[in-house]
Amino acid sequence: MKKVEILFVCGAGLGSSFAAQMSAEDVLNKHNVNAKLDHVDISTAASSKADVIITAQNFESQFKKFSIDDKTSIIYLKNIVSKKEIEEKLIPVLQEKGFVEK
Repeated sequence: MKKVEILFVCGAGLGSSFAAQMSAEDVLNKHNVNAKLDHVDISTAASSKADVIITAQNFESQFKKFSIDDKTSIIYLKNIVSKKEIEEKLIPVLQEKGFVEK
């Protein structure tokens, strides 16, 4: 399986994005997903070529201002440390992109 590149994004690229990354690692390990994870601020994320961007719902309006690559899926979370929510939203996207078997 190819490696999926996932970016976790928050305002400063430090606190909440790192917390979300830690929660997602457990979900990815459970599904045996080979992933490269990183956490960054919004402006860095906007110019990246990640497969998936995961961020808090309150950043949705800011992401609308950027032209994100069409190949990049953006997942907005109500609770960025909820493994259940991460799994429900991330795994179908990874299946669609061919990183996880259906």
